[in-house]
Amino acid sequence: MLDGPVLVAGAGVSGLGAAQLLARAGADFTVVDDTPAGRVRATELGFATCTSDEARARFGETELVVTSPGWRPDTPLLVDAASAGVEVIGDVELCYRLDRAGVFGPPRTWLVVTGTNGKTTTTGMLAAMMAEAARDTGRRASACGNIGVAVSEVMLLDERVDVLVAELSSFQLHWSSQLVPDAGVLLNLADDHIDWHGSFAAYAAAKAKVLQAPVAVAGVDDAEVRRLAAATGRDDIVGFTLNEPADGQVGVVDGRIVAKLAGETVDVASAEGIEPSGAAGVLDALAASAVALTQGATPVHIQRALASYRVRGHRGAVVHSGGGVEWVDNSKATNPHAADSALTGAGTVVWVAGGQLKGASVDAVVQAHAEQFRAVALLGADRELIRESVRRAAPDLPVFVTDSTDPEEAMDAVVAWAATQAQPGDTVLLAPAAASLDMFSGMSARGDAFAAAAMRHWCPDNK
Repeated sequence: MLDGPVLVAGAGVSGLGAAQLLARAGADFTVVDDTPAGRVRATELGFATCTSDEARARFGETELVVTSPGWRPDTPLLVDAASAGVEVIGDVELCYRLDRAGVFGPPRTWLVVTGTNGKTTTTGMLAAMMAEAARDTGRRASACGNIGVAVSEVMLLDERVDVLVAELSSFQLHWSSQLVPDAGVLLNLADDHIDWHGSFAAYAAAKAKVLQAPVAVAGVDDAEVRRLAAATGRDDIVGFTLNEPADGQVGVVDGRIVAKLAGETVDVASAEGIEPSGAAGVLDALAASAVALTQGATPVHIQRALASYRVRGHRGAVVHSGGGVEWVDNSKATNPHAADSALTGAGTVVWVAGGQLKGASVDAVVQAHAEQFRAVALLGADRELIRESVRRAAPDLPVFVTDSTDPEEAMDAVVAWAATQAQPGDTVLLAPAAASLDMFSGMSARGDAFAAAAMRHWCPDNK
């Protein structure tokens, strides 16, 4: 499959994962990294290394450049490679090509999940459904991709995985060209990563690549997803909706997940008691069910999976409860669209928000949920933008803003104030609508700080 030398751009986790895959495939490759520490990491694993300048001198003999997904399209090394006629692909695209070429045994089944929000939950649910089905089919399934285990890592496991349930980002899809999964689901779309892609249209186009799959599933309650699905010209895309399903859709009828596919109406599972709670959790379950039904899973398999599925940390978990108030960590809500999903159905909330908006506007989500806010507590780089949005929508609403840039101190301040505002029956909800890297090492660290502060400050006696 690989006829010439390959350059692997970056000695980070993704780059080294790609290098290990190439090593197992017996390929001729070099890891490119301009930091001494990166080259040391690669050398310690037995890989040849070079700098970007040295890599440019090799473009004439290079077949491929494999980039880590986070590298932007305008990165000079990647631009120069493309200008020299060298194809640039991502690490997941490399996995797909090697898999389809049979380098690591018979090609696997690829089930790909993408969208702006709900990817991890849907992937986890779908993997659980396929694991239940494996009891009867014997085909082992595993979640991978952005869910925490790299696709390359799963492909190299001693115990073969037959079904890859892959959560893929817009970055990974941007750097793909041949990747056409056996089934692909596009959940939803909203402004996100515009700074990386350059425009919403480019971001959406990357996500929409999954609709090329033989089995394509689309969130038809989302206007932009509906538009992109229609633009394919296909009449066989399976839709999922919170409403009663039309033909070719999976939806909800009287609290049940119901599928109307291939001329049959099938009662699939209960739409109640799903974790995470609320509309977002049901939508994720509908999407996963729609894919699973096309891949050999039965309603029994799906019901078992949904009954046992538990949300991962920072995605709507209750981290503390007392005095009739629940403290919910949805730090994964890193953009306004995700915050909207977290707020929908949450009842009266003290909203904890803020961070890096990345150019997105919060006006729509604030206006949509202003009436359910008891109060709003803000931190992070774009706190003033959110405060102004709240002021326009609800000028009399209590708002607290901390200017502290120390992560623990800032979170402690907003949580301490939130504890004075919450009343029995309320939820204090961390749904930041913004990224976390202005103050925290990641969204997990932000969620952990929220949970720890909630434990310190909440006591029924302070009411």
